[in-house]
Amino acid sequence: MATTSVENVTAKAEALVLQKATAIGEVAKENVGCENGTKVAEDQNAIAELAKEKMNCENRTKVAEAEELSDESVQEDKEKTGNEVRKEEAKEDIAVEVEPKTGVSFPVKLNDGKQLNCVGLRKKSMLGLGIKIYGFGIYADNEKLKELLRSKIGKAPAKATKEMYQTVIDSDAGMTVRIVIVFSNLTMSMVKKNFDEGLGASIKKLTGGKKNDELANKVMGHASEDIKLTSGSVIEISRLPGYTLQARVMDQVVSNVESELLCKAYIHMYLGDDAFDKDAKEKLGMSLLSLF
Repeated sequence: MATTSVENVTAKAEALVLQKATAIGEVAKENVGCENGTKVAEDQNAIAELAKEKMNCENRTKVAEAEELSDESVQEDKEKTGNEVRKEEAKEDIAVEVEPKTGVSFPVKLNDGKQLNCVGLRKKSMLGLGIKIYGFGIYADNEKLKELLRSKIGKAPAKATKEMYQTVIDSDAGMTVRIVIVFSNLTMSMVKKNFDEGLGASIKKLTGGKKNDELANKVMGHASEDIKLTSGSVIEISRLPGYTLQARVMDQVVSNVESELLCKAYIHMYLGDDAFDKDAKEKLGMSLLSLF
């Protein structure tokens, strides 16, 4: 396309040069006679030919430069495509663990360094049926947990104990529960209700039966109900050092609540006596034993 445009400009320029040169030659013939006019015209025609050659040379240079720029652009596009492919390949190389009941894959390590300790399933009873709501993976700062367990318990017990789980629940070691939705009809309103009920019940257990709905509602209370959830949508709830519970929905932070009770209550839902998935709790216990 660029070369055709240059050729059109060149043709028009050449035509103008020849037209002007011919006009000059004709004027010269009339003014100084046929013989001298013819000579002047020949000189002017020679000048026109020189101008034509110069213009052709300049245009060829421009075309060559345009082609060179085009080649460089193509090469850059190829390099960009290659880099994108390598990035995708790098993503594919990240090790994952699959939650068997949902088929959801969880990377064995998060970008912040937390390591995957177990995967599990959250089910909810609806109309007498056990509906799969989401798959989850529990990540932790294992180095921090190792220090805590060794200082609190000392030697590794034969199997995971309640004291071990309670040590993890009570600590402020960094932990993240990554939730991947598998129930396609789940709405943000349903998520809020589920969190409020689960956290509310957990808080009651930790406080001897005292309710604190206001505290429970702080986790998802400000999340917009306009957020559209589909199968595969990701929610992450993280306990940050200093007893701050952070909620992220579709990679958007919806709350940061500083509360030791709230942090303990949330981890208690997964590691307490009435854990959402007892098999996942046992797997996490085995992971904790390996830290001693």
